[in-house]
Amino acid sequence: MIDVIIAGAGPTGLMLAAELRLHGVDVLVVDKESEPTRQSRAQGLHVRSIEVMEQRGLLGRFLEHGREFRVGGFFAGLGTSWPEDLDTAHSYVLGIPQTVTERLLAEHAVEAGAEIRRGRELVGLEQDAEGVSVEFADGTRLRARHLVGCDGGRGTVRGLLGVGFPGEPSRVETLLGEMELDTPAEEVAAVVAEVRKTHQRFGAMPLGEGVYRVIVPAEGVAEDRSAAPGIEEFRSRLRTFAGTDFGARAPRWLSRFGDATRLADRYRVGRVFLAGDAAHIHPPTGGQGLNLGVQDAFNLGWKLAAELAGWAPQGLLDSYEAERRPVAAEVLDNTRAQIQLMSTEPGAVAVRRLLAELMEFEEVNRHLIEKITAIAVRYDVGKGHELLGRRLRDVRLKEHGHLYGLTHAGRGLLLDTTGRLSVAGWEDRVDHVVDSVAAGEPDVPAVLLRPDGHVVWVGGEQRDPAGALRRWFGAARG
Repeated sequence: MIDVIIAGAGPTGLMLAAELRLHGVDVLVVDKESEPTRQSRAQGLHVRSIEVMEQRGLLGRFLEHGREFRVGGFFAGLGTSWPEDLDTAHSYVLGIPQTVTERLLAEHAVEAGAEIRRGRELVGLEQDAEGVSVEFADGTRLRARHLVGCDGGRGTVRGLLGVGFPGEPSRVETLLGEMELDTPAEEVAAVVAEVRKTHQRFGAMPLGEGVYRVIVPAEGVAEDRSAAPGIEEFRSRLRTFAGTDFGARAPRWLSRFGDATRLADRYRVGRVFLAGDAAHIHPPTGGQGLNLGVQDAFNLGWKLAAELAGWAPQGLLDSYEAERRPVAAEVLDNTRAQIQLMSTEPGAVAVRRLLAELMEFEEVNRHLIEKITAIAVRYDVGKGHELLGRRLRDVRLKEHGHLYGLTHAGRGLLLDTTGRLSVAGWEDRVDHVVDSVAAGEPDVPAVLLRPDGHVVWVGGEQRDPAGALRRWFGAARG
């Protein structure tokens, strides 16, 4: 019997596979497509996802293929500058195509020992007290202790579970694709700049060698949204908004997306879980979708591994839904707000002008960017110190360099500046590091971090971390 089958070899499923392999979990990733997608719908990693990659020692790989951006405009195209003094050691957005992100995560998962089988369409599942039986389109079956559906908004697993997916249907639709434009680059840039003064859902970003990433509002909502648009539809819509089709031709890929927002009623049914777009869909405004899914995987991975290893305390697996579903609900809200702010209706335009003024205040700009980049996320782990429930940034240490360099193995971590604390009984799950933080870093005597980097205990208010160790890492051994 396999420990975990993951349906979907996108960023969420691949990140989850690697996280599980850190703890020796037997993992199989299956995907109905025979080849990885060529579509780069997502174009970057936000701050929290950048931190996640650094926590696992992967960031160097991503930096080799990406470009750092510190510019305004990530919230509904508003804001003229990147905020100062974000609570992170990685204060930038990393521009990197989704295809590259998926390739790097696949390489990481395979290096960690995960198996990926493509061309395997899941069509059925049954579960009992011991595990989950999965059936594929070719009639073969596999058995696993757990199944995780990371198979997207139109994925199969959620439907087979009978989990509701309530929300709002698409009211507007946008065309997105990559194609060649024959018009000189300077002219394209000038026309785009003019059109974007009134239409934020319009753009043409150069990718090199005459190829552009083109986005333009569709005429309406297609009856069959799974059907890709044609190049003629793009040309027609470009002429409508820009007065020219820029000589669009030779498409690499074409797609459409709507502004639907939906959130799964449940993230868990027995031994089956949902993560990424299988659990939540929303417009791509702010570039949050891929990042949200990767962070779902980062939350679930160590908890599911703990359950399989036999040390998970009661309620740990349920905390996945309790923590991540509210985060998704907030993302749905902020994307709804952004779509409204991009409307050309007079009322929305007036609100947009007002918010543009407010975003000139550094506090407002920082607040909204913290939402978009997910560094404002705080889980409910109890009352007390302001750090509780938040992820700790990559603080500088006097002896060990940077904090995230100590987290690559995906274990808990007690950072102790006093040298008087202990993790005796939890050494197999939690590392104990005695060191001092550099000047300007959080001035606390000790913090206990979960494997995902969130703070669950702060020294000073509670002298002994044993209670928090039991709550998050189960009973002591020995």
